[in-house]
Amino acid sequence: MADPSSYRPRPGEIPDSPGVYRFRDEHRRVIYVGKAKSLRQRLANYFQDLAGLHPRTRSMVTTAASVEWTVVSTEVEALQLEYSWIKEYDPRFNVKYRDDKSYPYLAVTMNEEFPRVQVMRGHKRKGVRYFGPYAHAWAIRDTVDLMLRVFPVRTCSAGVFKNAARTGRPCLLGYIGKCSAPCVGRISPEDHRELAEEFCDFMAGRTGTYLRRLERRMAEAAEEMEYERAARLRDDIGALKKAMEKNAVVLADATDADLIAVAEDELEAAVQIFHVRGGRVRGQRGWVTDKVEEITTGALVEHALQQLYGEETGDAVPREVLVPALPDPVEPVQEWLTGRRGANVSLRVPQRGDKKALMETVQRNAQQALVLHKTKRASDLTTRSRALEEISDALGLDSAPLRIECYDISHLQGDDVVASMVVFEDGLARKSEYRRFQIKGFAGQDDVRSMHEVITRRFRRYLAEKERTGEWTDGEEPGAEPGAQADPGAAAAGLAEPPASTLTEDDGRPKRFAYPPQLVVVDGGAPQVAAAQRALDELGIDDIAVCGLAKRLEEVWLPGDDDPVVLPRTSEGLYLLQRIRDEAHRFAITYQRTKRAKRFRSSPLDDVPGLGETRKQALIKHFGSLKRLRSATIEQICDVPGIGRKTAETIVAALAQAVPGGPAVNTATGEIMDDTEEPGQQTGSPGEPVSTGAPDERRGQER
Repeated sequence: MADPSSYRPRPGEIPDSPGVYRFRDEHRRVIYVGKAKSLRQRLANYFQDLAGLHPRTRSMVTTAASVEWTVVSTEVEALQLEYSWIKEYDPRFNVKYRDDKSYPYLAVTMNEEFPRVQVMRGHKRKGVRYFGPYAHAWAIRDTVDLMLRVFPVRTCSAGVFKNAARTGRPCLLGYIGKCSAPCVGRISPEDHRELAEEFCDFMAGRTGTYLRRLERRMAEAAEEMEYERAARLRDDIGALKKAMEKNAVVLADATDADLIAVAEDELEAAVQIFHVRGGRVRGQRGWVTDKVEEITTGALVEHALQQLYGEETGDAVPREVLVPALPDPVEPVQEWLTGRRGANVSLRVPQRGDKKALMETVQRNAQQALVLHKTKRASDLTTRSRALEEISDALGLDSAPLRIECYDISHLQGDDVVASMVVFEDGLARKSEYRRFQIKGFAGQDDVRSMHEVITRRFRRYLAEKERTGEWTDGEEPGAEPGAQADPGAAAAGLAEPPASTLTEDDGRPKRFAYPPQLVVVDGGAPQVAAAQRALDELGIDDIAVCGLAKRLEEVWLPGDDDPVVLPRTSEGLYLLQRIRDEAHRFAITYQRTKRAKRFRSSPLDDVPGLGETRKQALIKHFGSLKRLRSATIEQICDVPGIGRKTAETIVAALAQAVPGGPAVNTATGEIMDDTEEPGQQTGSPGEPVSTGAPDERRGQER
């Protein structure tokens, strides 16, 4: 590990001008490329105290052994040079989008004497018109098959074309009218090129002209009683309309635009692009990338724009590019795009209307792509095994943790404090074993104390089950038990499965806390880890490992250690821990919201024994509000259908004991509202903001 101060440039060496810089390792390999409006200010950020750097940045500067830079005139030149160097050096610490497939394009080879329509992949060639990309090659072939009725352009390979020219006989498409057969001279090179240009115009979105022309020719043929020709033209019109229907209109103003959406988490990001031409979605593509560097959404968008348009010119760069967040600064990127197109390009975030609605669709596709990527990654057996081995090595465990339990605390400003316990066995979630807790030992907000209480309660139950059943003898480690179901990994390791009677209740259901984990993960840093370890020590349990995962920097904390364990960003072990922690947080938040909503819907009538929901609704409907019900007499309450005198007396007593709430206030205007309904009857909104940050960041918020 290198000390950044050993290669830090001397004061005054770095120019205060735009430029591009490169960090190299000890082997002179470029490991990071960046651009800056001011090289002096940007590079100074890398040579501050290591403790103040983001872990990924810290890893980069300690891996590097030297830094060099190149001064340019403008920020646009810096953007272009940065893109060129990233393509040339492929630096390991830069964001690199991995195209999730080699997308096929519909290509028209206008650089040939007789242009050809075909499916193409890979790098684009000069003089070839491209349309797409498409998700599948068969989608291109279906479209071309429909359009060849109207635009019979050549589709054959060079070998087939030369063979037909040599023999004087066209291929099958020439005989059935789906090729104009330029190979045997049925059409001149000039007319065939014009046909290919019309094909390109139609694919580019200029469809109305050709449809109107065909409709006019069909009407003329019908008037001249050439019904067979009119029928062929009718079929041609139907084929073109069917081809157009494959791409429904999404923007009514015939816009040419690319829409880019980003879905991201702490470790990865997915990018989806919709290509809209003539108001229709002509193609879609997507990438997934590891977030190697500390990066914002705007910076992710900038990298996507570089990859998308770095090799493009002219009409391949649309007039409008719609993004979820603008790069900072946006002017150089917009100027660079304008230079690539040769005309003005609008780079903006859609705010309203059809474009915003379409952007939401693209965003959903990006989110789904990220979820699908993570699902494939999590479901792979080899990947899960490697993740468990990496966790075992990083934490110094004797064996892979086949059962992992994770705990999280959730509350809203100290109210409705709850906790969750989620279980992963062999790297997969066991939702039937999830548990949730209400914090009972104290009131208020104290995550550390709450964690201590939850761990104590969970493992006190485990010890009680162990003592009651006696399924483990002295000297055996409870961590060797594989769980309620047979575990292939445990069986392979030679672990014996305990008798079924010791792991199930009398009615056959699994015991709630009978299985001990090999690893306990808590959501939080050193204080939460210390609280969990202290709870286990107080119970005399010394064979269960404990760690914590701090969300802000994704650091793994161990009991008693002053410094965290930083797993590599690409580590499958870190990914598994992150997924377990996020699942615990989701489960805790869901329970906390349920409790809060139930509390907000509570009523003094809930305490009246024997008063069901139907009769409560009848009372409120009859009197209009709790305030009026509270002021009613027993005789008036008895007038409500289904309410007897004894029940009425119980209702009056319950309402007399309940303390009425304060007046309802309109929080937007401060106006005291008409007291027709008590504030306690209001239902909290399920969409209140939540936070998943560290405890000191979540104070005053729901967590």
